[in-house]
Amino acid sequence: MPAEPPGTAWQLVPAADDHPSDLWAVGGDLEPGTLVAAYRLGLFPMPVEGVVGWFSPRRRAVVPLDGARRSRTLRRAAAGYEIRVDTAFREIVAGCARPGAPESWIDDSIVEAYAALHELGWAHSVEAWDDAGLAGGLYGVAIGGLFAAESMFHTRTDASKAAYVALVERLRATGDADRRLLDVQWLTAHLASLGAVEIDRAAYGRRLDDALRLVSPFT
Repeated sequence: MPAEPPGTAWQLVPAADDHPSDLWAVGGDLEPGTLVAAYRLGLFPMPVEGVVGWFSPRRRAVVPLDGARRSRTLRRAAAGYEIRVDTAFREIVAGCARPGAPESWIDDSIVEAYAALHELGWAHSVEAWDDAGLAGGLYGVAIGGLFAAESMFHTRTDASKAAYVALVERLRATGDADRRLLDVQWLTAHLASLGAVEIDRAAYGRRLDDALRLVSPFT
């Protein structure tokens, strides 16, 4: 079971359904108690001009677990990797950071914050390995039936997809697949190809409230 961190010093509230921006608030900290409280409210952090920004997308990308696409080609590609969980968490986050890339948002503060969550049992990595070593993977935060996927990367073909397939299978295997919530934040063409769809903020809040009642598949 994950260890409950000390409570946050900040007053957090969920984003209003009619709030016109994906960015809900700025400020605060990345302490474990703040992060866990934020995810329970449907918020996630990203740096914004040197401070913490808290986001709640108006249109949230989620993966329906009964609709996640696992084509024969993808399953065959995934079969070429050994899947491990939580054996190289920092390496996965570092790989996702892509140092020097202009779109990278994972800075040192994010790395340390999620490493602390990992030590407490809230953040997890799903890793694809081959004979040459770590080939790719993903990481995210698991609270009850919520898995909030933060980022993924690969250095070899289909490694991140292999980790994604393994994550979906793990979430499905726990039961209550229709109530579990695989959150991927914003919809992209790549995520849509893997089965992600958009729902509005109000619908996400209802799904989240229900998912948090379930048992995490990472306990």
